[in-house]
Amino acid sequence: MTDTSLRTDGAWGDLFTPPHSPARARIARAVFANAVRGLPIRVVFPGGHRIGAGGPQSPVMRVHRPSAFFHRLGVDAKIGFGESYMVGDWTSTHLVELLTEFAARLSTLIPPRLQALRRWVDRRHPAAEDNTVDGARANIHRHYDLSNDLFATFLDQSMTYSSAWFEPGEGDLHKGQLRKIDGVLDYAGVRADSHVLEIGTGWGALAIRAAERGARVTSLTISAEQKALAERRVAEAGLTDRVQVLMRDYREAQGSYDAVVSVEMIEAVGERYWPTYFATVDRLLKPGGRFGLQAITMPHDRLLASRDSYTWIHKYIFPGGLLPSPEAIEQTLARHTGMRVHAFRDFGLDYAETLRQWRVRFLDRWHDIAELGFDETFRRMWEFYLAYSEAGFRSGYLNVRQLSIGR
Repeated sequence: MTDTSLRTDGAWGDLFTPPHSPARARIARAVFANAVRGLPIRVVFPGGHRIGAGGPQSPVMRVHRPSAFFHRLGVDAKIGFGESYMVGDWTSTHLVELLTEFAARLSTLIPPRLQALRRWVDRRHPAAEDNTVDGARANIHRHYDLSNDLFATFLDQSMTYSSAWFEPGEGDLHKGQLRKIDGVLDYAGVRADSHVLEIGTGWGALAIRAAERGARVTSLTISAEQKALAERRVAEAGLTDRVQVLMRDYREAQGSYDAVVSVEMIEAVGERYWPTYFATVDRLLKPGGRFGLQAITMPHDRLLASRDSYTWIHKYIFPGGLLPSPEAIEQTLARHTGMRVHAFRDFGLDYAETLRQWRVRFLDRWHDIAELGFDETFRRMWEFYLAYSEAGFRSGYLNVRQLSIGR
């Protein structure tokens, strides 16, 4: 059933009432001023006061309600910054460029002496968002079951919600998505006679592509909305004899497979369950089989510094999520499986372009999305989410990697 909880202003709780903490707000104001002093941006306050080192062509951040902004930042900076954008405390006509400057210096914006206080001031993940079998279903429902029609407005015709892989100079999103899928299938060694397990169905694009190679596919999802549409698309492609979509958690999977594939699902697994995730793949792979994995990654030092933090992305977009580092993937494989990484490719800037195209489509089609019942706060939330993610890849803070894994 489609989730309608994010469709009206009345569903946003006390979001529009900023917290009140004068002492923390004063600290936040001083820390923020120090952080942006050397950045090539301009921060403009009511009355014309400006801070930042940017010139006339630099991205501009306009703070319309300074008091609310700094109170939100002081009470919880990792959530308050994004919430302030959602409610209009600040705006920018060059949002991606602005956020890219912040992302490029994320590890140094806060002075080291204040970073040492992180464990006392950072909010912890709610226990309800732990990725148990039931918790993972609830977390996935909050994002992927929003509305199939919503995702159809900005994705390409393959309905692929992960990074495309472009040829140099190419901007065709659909071609890039098919190339990405083929890359994962190739890394997993998928052939005409393969029995493939897919962990994370999406809307069926990879399963269809594998079946078109002549493979048999068992695809697992825990999203009811995705399962319904994926099955319909498989039927429309005339491949129901080759593709089975199951409403099943990866931990409940049974059988033995020539290949396992999973595209940008590991980000929803959670660090606590990475050993289980990889051990499950190890258990299900036949001797000589390969695992084709696509994962969004972050640098290992940033993973160690931020893995316990509860952020805006967790609260509003991907509850229970955590991006692995390449080192974390390799360490987990070594400690908990007999598998190793045999090959990999990175294409982080391709994800930036993918996100740019999604964001442009989302904003261009906003009238259609609004007719689905989503409100202006949702629009600002998703604009921030897509821009924030794009900035992460443009700055190099985030990357995307395809890996070929086997024994």
